[in-house]
Amino acid sequence: MIQATMNEPIEFQGKLYDQRHGGAFDRGAADSYYGRPRNPHYFTGDTYSSQKILLESGPVYDAYQAGYDWNEQFGDKKQWY
Repeated sequence: MIQATMNEPIEFQGKLYDQRHGGAFDRGAADSYYGRPRNPHYFTGDTYSSQKILLESGPVYDAYQAGYDWNEQFGDKKQWY
């Protein structure tokens, strides 16, 4: 898997994205990893222990979509045994 350290932004399709746990890029990548459908969102802090924000448009929405697409291209998928 191609990944920067979690403190560094990740570059995908010519743009830099914050990989913060709970952030939009992270949530998109996680949804892809777990085989969930797209559901654009992010958390204001840590995942599931802070407010969940649903997204409909804008740059944060785009970051979620990029995270999903990034994992589809470079990531892996959860193996459900």
